[in-house]
Amino acid sequence: MRAVLALLAAAVSLGVAAIAASAQTSADMPHLTPRTTAVTSSQANTDTPPPAPPPITVPAGTKIPLTLKQGVTSKNARPGDPVYAETAFPITQNDQIVIPAGTFVQGEVRRVLRPGRVKGRAELQMSFTSMIFPNGYTILLPGAVQGTPGSQDNSMKGKEGTIEGNSGKGKDAATIAEATIPGAGIGALADGGKGAAIGAGVGGVIGLATVLLSRGPEIQLGTGSSIEMVLESNLALDPAKMHRPANAQ
Repeated sequence: MRAVLALLAAAVSLGVAAIAASAQTSADMPHLTPRTTAVTSSQANTDTPPPAPPPITVPAGTKIPLTLKQGVTSKNARPGDPVYAETAFPITQNDQIVIPAGTFVQGEVRRVLRPGRVKGRAELQMSFTSMIFPNGYTILLPGAVQGTPGSQDNSMKGKEGTIEGNSGKGKDAATIAEATIPGAGIGALADGGKGAAIGAGVGGVIGLATVLLSRGPEIQLGTGSSIEMVLESNLALDPAKMHRPANAQ
């Protein structure tokens, strides 16, 4: 009996020792991080898009120099006719170009008034409606004509961006004088001083009739003419679309 109990005690001792050794071995072994967890985390970082850059605001009142790509004249322009131009100089903000030179600008003729035969100057009103960047990015514009730099024949009228032509009074006086002087010369040859007076009167009447039958100076804006556009309200630009490659959809 004592021998049996001794054998059972020995067996129990061996079992406890084996269990302790197994636990110690398991604790000492390094634990490996599952590979799937690391890959999932990396994919999550890759799929997260970077934050969109904030919009760029070009403030109202900004003046943008333009060059006309086709001529416009008050003689044959009609309301609704298209106007094509491009920026002549880059517009910068915070040390970066926000509107590059060569950006296309499209507009339309709003109102046309031809000069009168006796009085009244020619008037031409245009507005600019859209801007197309070199890569195709297109935005709507609230632009008006601010001036015609370099032109000595036109001026601005009012605040609605109307171009006004010259009055033509100097030209009318010259026309009358050109008709009066030859008439006086012919009359003098025919009948001395009296003939000169009659000839001058006849020449003056012819000159006046010419003035009354002809219109004043038209507004002529040829291809390459300079136009200064002013923004009538803030212009919001999307930096991501501004710098998008030209062939990107």
